[in-house]
Amino acid sequence: MKLESFATLDAVLRGGSLAAAASEMNLSPSAVSMQMKQMEGYFGQALFDRSTLQVRPTPFAIELNESLQGMLGTVESMRQRRSPVVQGRVRVGVIETMQASLLPGAMRHLHQRYPRLEVVPVRGRSVELLESLKAGKVDAAVMAQPESGGSSRLHWHGLLRKELVLVAPPDVEASSVDTLLRTRDLIGFDKTTIGGRLAARYLSERGFAGRATMELQSTHAVVAMVSAGLGVSIILMPDPRVCIGYPVRILQLGEGTPSMRIALTCRKADAEGKVFKALQEAFGSALKGIAER
Repeated sequence: MKLESFATLDAVLRGGSLAAAASEMNLSPSAVSMQMKQMEGYFGQALFDRSTLQVRPTPFAIELNESLQGMLGTVESMRQRRSPVVQGRVRVGVIETMQASLLPGAMRHLHQRYPRLEVVPVRGRSVELLESLKAGKVDAAVMAQPESGGSSRLHWHGLLRKELVLVAPPDVEASSVDTLLRTRDLIGFDKTTIGGRLAARYLSERGFAGRATMELQSTHAVVAMVSAGLGVSIILMPDPRVCIGYPVRILQLGEGTPSMRIALTCRKADAEGKVFKALQEAFGSALKGIAER
């Protein structure tokens, strides 16, 4: 029985469902279900009442989880104490949209907290970083998680979700997304990226496919073109600091807005290592700093 299964049980009880635990633990719902069945076989007792539509924990599951949490905390504390120094060289791929927003805060945290860890940022698109990670050319990556969930050979630690928005010139008066898409030139975004494919699908579903007058590979370039009055675009929410230099009007797309999950990713064998834990800590600190600002 792996220790990870006990953490998954805790996630199920806290989240209230197998699906919530799957999202938190970066597992598929079937993997969570399998872990729970293995635990039931190991202990010889049911962990959940499955007689209703909603899976409910049994008193044994609650008792087991409460008993284990103290032990797991002690084990983690001992692991941290045994090897306190995080050092070495780590290559971290970072997609363009996260280079200006998340990376500076994460690098500052790492320099201050782990001065013996050399971090080498590597720029690339998500599809490129995914292949580099599998090939061992980078050790971790901040990238868009594929809609299918991502390679099972990798560990995915969710950081944030970015939603699609419509960006328009700052002086436009129309407030309807559809009106702006019908009356303004459309600037497209690179369809080889996950964000570009999400935008293309959104436009296609609303009958605006094939209207783009140009297609760019940089969200910064798209925002600059829109700010200059050359059209409108559907892109992932841009970095606010980019919009200071290139003012645009941002319109929400409404209910059911497509979104993309940004994750910190590594090979599964590295997921419990101290270096990856340090990276998780650093990017979490960067996100907190952004939220506070």
